[in-house]
Amino acid sequence: MKIAWLLVLVLLAATACGSPPAPDPAAVRVTGGLIEGQVDDAARQFLGIRYAQPPTGERRWTLPEPAAPWDGVARATEPGPRCPQGSPAAVPGTRTDEDCLFLNVTTPPDVRPGERLPVVVWWHGGGFTSGSGAEYDARRLAGDGRLMVVTVNYRLGVLGYLGLPGLAGSGNFGFADQVASLRWVHDNAEAFGGDPDNVTVAGQSAGGMAACALLTSPEAALVDRAIVSSGACSLRWPAGTLFPSAPESAPYVPVADNRSTGAAAAASLGCSGERALACLRSRPVADLAPVDQLFANNLAYGTPLLPEDPAAVLREGRAARVPVIYGGTRAEASSFMAGAAAIRPQWFEAAAYPGLIGGFGDSAAAVAARYPLRDYDSPVAAWSAVSTDAAWACPTRADVSALARTTTVYAYEYDDPDAPDVNGVAVTGPAHATDLPLVFDLGGRDLRATPAQRELGDLVVGYWAAFARTGSPGPGWEAARPEHPVAQRLAPGAVAPVDTGAGHRCDFWAGRHY
Repeated sequence: MKIAWLLVLVLLAATACGSPPAPDPAAVRVTGGLIEGQVDDAARQFLGIRYAQPPTGERRWTLPEPAAPWDGVARATEPGPRCPQGSPAAVPGTRTDEDCLFLNVTTPPDVRPGERLPVVVWWHGGGFTSGSGAEYDARRLAGDGRLMVVTVNYRLGVLGYLGLPGLAGSGNFGFADQVASLRWVHDNAEAFGGDPDNVTVAGQSAGGMAACALLTSPEAALVDRAIVSSGACSLRWPAGTLFPSAPESAPYVPVADNRSTGAAAAASLGCSGERALACLRSRPVADLAPVDQLFANNLAYGTPLLPEDPAAVLREGRAARVPVIYGGTRAEASSFMAGAAAIRPQWFEAAAYPGLIGGFGDSAAAVAARYPLRDYDSPVAAWSAVSTDAAWACPTRADVSALARTTTVYAYEYDDPDAPDVNGVAVTGPAHATDLPLVFDLGGRDLRATPAQRELGDLVVGYWAAFARTGSPGPGWEAARPEHPVAQRLAPGAVAPVDTGAGHRCDFWAGRHY
């Protein structure tokens, strides 16, 4: 009997000696090669993964191509550089470079063998002219939600959205980068423990506009769900409503208009005719800065990626039939107007208010009667209310109603009167982008200041995780109906259904042409 036990022990020892070592959770093989990230108690992260070839030299203003394979092990412990832009970096030490097509992957630290995490791909905002994926620390979202979260860089400004006659991809190079990031996710999610058959695209502001546009694109099959924050397809800014002196604009423009703008911009830089593209490619990035803002806030349609105006496709019930979370903040325009008032206070003198309202043309007198200056603390507050209701809240509500006719949509409105300041301007309340700290630690900082705000953030992370996993944020959030597009009010200690139409006077704005 003793000999038999010795034999068992010898066999166990031999088996143990022959067992392969446990896989290194920080080492992953992707389509380009081996990468090494970092793991701690909070998360497993792989930063600065190249997902496309550098869009430099002759590849400037070409559609993205998959990253070339590399030898050895690529370190993935630092974010890649931001794409060129005029705004300062939100993450200290972050570089800016035209070679910028990188993404970041965050998962829980303890991904189990065979686990298939829902994947959330995040497209940042910034008016299509600023921002980066690295600004959005996804450790809390990935860890608490048990998600694989991917944050993405894409080309911005003139480098992302220039159009020229005959140039393939005109107006949509940045959008094409975003689509390429989704293809990369489908090819590589399993290597990180993610499920390539369960991908949610999420975006805020410009990123939300791109996510909404994707639902109307031939590439919509790349995603299974969508979260659109402050980026409704039907957003439209009458003159002065994005900020005073701004012309009328919309998130999407015909490609012919984009190419016309691009040709004029190129000519202003001394590049015209058949040599315009070669001339522009020869210029340093810094030389392109004077025309960068001409390509803000819009994508081009009438193209292979966006055959039609996304607003029309959605309005007509032809968008992809995937579950959607769709919404924004209670006072979207307030940060834009407060920022403008700090630079040009004369724009908001009481005597200037009729001139602002004049941008509504034949509806100006009705707007002035419905939003009289005497009802507000200041002209800034009055014009913020007009702009929020006309350009943001009511188009968002109309989109929710249209989507609800063909798919399941969960509407929301963030309404924290003490929302954290993420815009750097003297404004209080739920302004544009102030909902971001609910799910991301911006620049690595948790901006939720109170226990109630932290509780709300935990709730919303749970909503996102449940939605990414099942297509529903949970039983406490009612889906919108076409005739009654109720939204979930997201406020500390006050989460409940709300009729945004009444709060933003959408019956007044319905059917008005301005």
